[in-house]
Amino acid sequence: MADDTDTASMSIYRASRTIKRRHSSLYNSLLSIYEDSIFVSEIANLWPQLPVVANLRCGRWYANQFDSSCYFKSTDGHTNNLSFNTSRLNLHVATLAGQKGGCMIVDSTRKGKRFPDSMSKTIPIWTCVLNRAILNYRNQKNGINKTIEEANSIEEPAKWDTSLHLPLWVPDTEKTRIDSNINKWVKVLETSGVDIASISSLLTKPLRPLWISQKTVIWLNEVPDHNSWDFTPIILISASASNDIYRQKKSSEFSWNYIAGAGDDEESWARGLTPVLFWNNVYDLINSGPDVCNLMVANIVEKDRVFRAQRGHNAPQVCVKDIKLESARLTQFDQPLDVIMENGISGELLDDGNGVYWLGLTNVAVCSTGCDFKALNVDSILNCDNNQILCTLKDSEAYLHLPIMNSKFDRFSLQRNLPSALNFAKLHLKQGKRLAVCCDSGEDISVCVCLAILISLFNVEGMLTAAAGTDLGFELATDGDRVDGAGGGGGGWWRWNEGGLVEVEEGVLRRMAGVWSATAKGSPEVKTERADPVVLSER
Repeated sequence: MADDTDTASMSIYRASRTIKRRHSSLYNSLLSIYEDSIFVSEIANLWPQLPVVANLRCGRWYANQFDSSCYFKSTDGHTNNLSFNTSRLNLHVATLAGQKGGCMIVDSTRKGKRFPDSMSKTIPIWTCVLNRAILNYRNQKNGINKTIEEANSIEEPAKWDTSLHLPLWVPDTEKTRIDSNINKWVKVLETSGVDIASISSLLTKPLRPLWISQKTVIWLNEVPDHNSWDFTPIILISASASNDIYRQKKSSEFSWNYIAGAGDDEESWARGLTPVLFWNNVYDLINSGPDVCNLMVANIVEKDRVFRAQRGHNAPQVCVKDIKLESARLTQFDQPLDVIMENGISGELLDDGNGVYWLGLTNVAVCSTGCDFKALNVDSILNCDNNQILCTLKDSEAYLHLPIMNSKFDRFSLQRNLPSALNFAKLHLKQGKRLAVCCDSGEDISVCVCLAILISLFNVEGMLTAAAGTDLGFELATDGDRVDGAGGGGGGWWRWNEGGLVEVEEGVLRRMAGVWSATAKGSPEVKTERADPVVLSER
């Protein structure tokens, strides 16, 4: 009876995944983007003097041409992850707004919300920090010794607005929390060495965000001139409708499902198509219909690849799995592990009907936590999901649960847990056991962990190394391990810091462009070409 229940639940799981994939088809995504682009074009025409900027990467899909691009991350505006990141200052946007009297930023979201967090909080934080930094600079230039608190007194906002402007749907408690951190972020900006003087010279009025979505009501006969405002407008355009995620629509020839925020996460649906290729062939694609759209996209992508390859550009071939093969075994032409296949290590990548991908003959598999583990022939399980799973293994120590959070909620969660995951994999793979690595979807965190396992524990032929994890003079390290002789010095204890680097006593272990380097006080930098996704310590 229990087996029947498991089979039924698996059938429901597969059915829901199939329905979701059918709704999120390539044709539905492209038509949804095209429809939303009409709205973006209408808003842009209300203020034709203002430049239109795409917030990468989602926003780039929603217009044929943009005046510039920017990169404001939603994660910087998440409730428990509020930050002002100096690596994404987007100062060119402030410069452009100062030169043109304002600008528009286009983005979208799949979340069913009217605006992504990048527009609700990240950009408002950015405008407020810049406004206060500019006021501080002008006060210092004029010999006025005012603190930021004094600059926010009653008479000052009439001259230069330094208050925090957030949309109405942001709770007051969160607004208070953000406002309490603004002055701290201003100091971070000022100490980063940014040329505030050039921005100050261009901005005659303070920056201020405005929000426009498909629910916004605008009277066309009363559209204000942007020069009439007492601020420099940063108009935030959320391209997609937020009523629901899927909505049935019909054209003259085809019926299709509207997808809010269809341009988001392009790796999961675009099949190698880029925004430039889409807009160069937009009418052919939207008129092709759902039956031939995938084939047309494949031809467009391949022609572009050949064009770039003939001119010596980097043009890797795009390999996409056919949806019809979802419940069947993959042939050798569909296997993505082309490096392993070229070295003669063949093997099925998809288990019989269980949704488990076996990585050649490595004894490593990737799957989702919804799989029927009773039917799997595995000896050990590494669960990377936040929730526990019910499984019965002969060896109780053959199961390890590492609740790795999505990077949007905890950007260092995967980084912290990788050493434990690799040590677990090393222990069981050296004993010849078959290891299954799973996460909620089987397409996210588990794939990253499997990649780390392959790079760290296997050689280029796909074989487990004799001293897995300790070749090339390095070994896996966990937080607090001792680094002996880092950079030729005396070594020391190392730990993670907030920037994702590894601090060594009197030295730092870094990774840049795939190269690990250890630097000790008074010693030359020592580098290794070991391209490993985990922290390594020198032996």
